[in-house]
Amino acid sequence: MNQRDRSSETESLGALPRLPRDEDGPAFAEPWQAQAFALAVQLSHQGYFTWKEWAGALAEELTAATNRGESDDGSHYYEHWLAALERLVSAKGLSQPAALVARKEAWAEAYRCTPHGKPVELASVASPNTQENKKQ
Repeated sequence: MNQRDRSSETESLGALPRLPRDEDGPAFAEPWQAQAFALAVQLSHQGYFTWKEWAGALAEELTAATNRGESDDGSHYYEHWLAALERLVSAKGLSQPAALVARKEAWAEAYRCTPHGKPVELASVASPNTQENKKQ
C-alpha cells in the first residue's frame, strides 16, 4: 500500500463514528472484532461498497441502537459494526439473510459442542443436511 492509499485509509477510518482506538489505531477486545473490521475494510477496497456507504450503514445502526435506548459506552460498538456489515452485504446481494442466520447457528452449535479451553471450529459440527443427521 502506498503512502497516498495509507493516508486515504487513515482519513476514512478516522471519519467513522466512535471507533474504539488507542494510540496505535483501532482497538479490539476480541479476535472476532478485528475480523469483522478487516472484512468491512477489504470488501470496501474490493469495490463491493464505498466507504461512504459503509460509514452510513454503521451510523444508521448506531442511531437505531441509541433509539432503542442502548447504552453508548462503546462496549457494543463491534456488535453494531457486525450488524451493519451483515445488513450491507445482504443489501448488496453478497449473502442471503438466511445463509447468515444458518452460519450463526452453526457457530453457536460449534461453541456449545466444544470442550472448555479448546478452540471453536466450525468444521467440527455436522451440517443439518448431512446424511448422518437425516438418519436420526
